Amino acid sequence: MLIGIPKEIKDNENRVGIIPSTVKTLTQSGHQVLIEANAGVGSSITDADYVLAGATIVSTAKEAWSAELVIKVKEPIASEYYYLRSDLMLFTYLHLASNQPLTEALLQSKTTGIAYETVQTATGALPLLTPMSEVAGRMATQIGANYLQKNNGGRGILLGGVPGVLPANVVILGAGIVGANAAQIAVGMGAKVTILDINHDRLKQLDDIYRGRLQTLTSNLYNIQEAVYAADLVIGAVLIPGGRAPYLITKEMLPFMRNGSVIVDVAVDQGGCVETTKATTHSDPTYSIDGVLHYCVANMPGAVPHTSTFALNNQTAPFIIRLAQEGINALRKDGALCRGLNTLAHQAVAQAFNLDLPFNNPATLLEIENDSARI
Repeated sequence: MLIGIPKEIKDNENRVGIIPSTVKTLTQSGHQVLIEANAGVGSSITDADYVLAGATIVSTAKEAWSAELVIKVKEPIASEYYYLRSDLMLFTYLHLASNQPLTEALLQSKTTGIAYETVQTATGALPLLTPMSEVAGRMATQIGANYLQKNNGGRGILLGGVPGVLPANVVILGAGIVGANAAQIAVGMGAKVTILDINHDRLKQLDDIYRGRLQTLTSNLYNIQEAVYAADLVIGAVLIPGGRAPYLITKEMLPFMRNGSVIVDVAVDQGGCVETTKATTHSDPTYSIDGVLHYCVANMPGAVPHTSTFALNNQTAPFIIRLAQEGINALRKDGALCRGLNTLAHQAVAQAFNLDLPFNNPATLLEIENDSARI
């Protein structure tokens, strides 16, 4: 198969879709890999590294996009819609539930769009979302601590406090991978941490791990309001796989929050769990509403591209190899990979835009061979 790796062009996105070790595995199996020139430089991977692994360097994005299978990190932006076509398999983060223009572009072009974030195992695990959720969760606390500094627009609070002065009050909405990693860093920095979730078993698990070093609360409107109004830093870590995040903080709640408090909405990729969330970039990451500083960068892990690229490709590589070997048949044989099929086939995306599509179950659409893998 001909596999293309275009350079990411989203603002300050320095990750790349593949690393040399995966290239070598593919080329040794007879596949051809086209890498757009300098695609890996931001992640400290040179063109020479790729060539040594067997890749061919191409000078333009058009050449990389001409492949049968295109591997990316972030969703295509408007200037890339031109490359979408019916004989293309696109494997990347798509986050379609918060991006109607891209959804429509994929539908119109009939591109087979397979989204990292909805590849899901029979146990419910999201193996391709997990590594970036780990990175984003850990970054969220680090970034929040930075923006709590007065010179960055915050309240002027040191996250861990000092002897005789209370630490910052950190509230985390969601106890999944993002929330757990955010909590780990916040507890380690000495903050007072409260984490909310609707899953009691998950809260019990975290309570057992931290043994009183963080507080757990059942997520409901009353508890969210009580926690958020007393918070210095709020981290939004809510996830509905493939679907739009619900608003847990409404615009009416902001005036009751502490002046100079900070919201880091990691859920921005899925529309955000704060009603006032709007996607920002690494070049212009924050804005303030009612005295509350919002950080809503939609590609947070792109700020640490070396770590992020290698962590992501460690997980995507087996799926990339499977798609290269078997093409669309790989989705028929692999229930987890099948759940990644979004274009014309993902119910949460269809519901997000009230789309009346002929198929909303990829297992039925592809007639999966393994009944145990059916959705």
